[in-house]
Amino acid sequence: MGSQYVPSGQWEGWATSAENLIRAVYGQSAPHYVNFRAAYLECKGSEHEINKLRSLFTSAKEDFEGGYVFNVEMRISGEIFGDFVALARQSLSEGRKDVAAVLACAALEDAIKRLAQSGGLSTDGKTMVDLVNALKSAGLVAGAQKTLLDAMPRIRNMAMHAEWSKLTEPDVSSVLGYVEQLLLSKFSGD
Repeated sequence: MGSQYVPSGQWEGWATSAENLIRAVYGQSAPHYVNFRAAYLECKGSEHEINKLRSLFTSAKEDFEGGYVFNVEMRISGEIFGDFVALARQSLSEGRKDVAAVLACAALEDAIKRLAQSGGLSTDGKTMVDLVNALKSAGLVAGAQKTLLDAMPRIRNMAMHAEWSKLTEPDVSSVLGYVEQLLLSKFSGD
């Protein structure tokens, strides 16, 4: 009894899109992605193999829709970054722009590194500009978040290199707003 085969080209497109979505949501080290990738690499187009891919995709989709996609480490990081942001906001309201800038930019840089790592990207030896570009290329930031992220390395460099005269309160506020939005969208786990 032979196995039914789906014509080549009809399933690869779907599988490629499914793999990309799973990687973007879960990261390259997550079981959903690892299992899907392994099944995809073994697939020759038999109905049984394609059903396996569909089942793995459906499982990932159900976990996502059920709200089970969060990383405990990311949630804890979000809470710590939230404390940094609160201290930075307080410092800014007390007229201590420079202190606020350092706190906000430290939270920003660490959040970006953790976001990259959670997406399976290497952060070793990477500058903030490298990380920003990697996050954008991997689709881990998109839309307005992507556009705003482009301005952050310049502000971070001024803060971390003590170029106080070049930093403005609106610069610091923009970093704080960005970090808050990033925390809510990527680190809350809700």
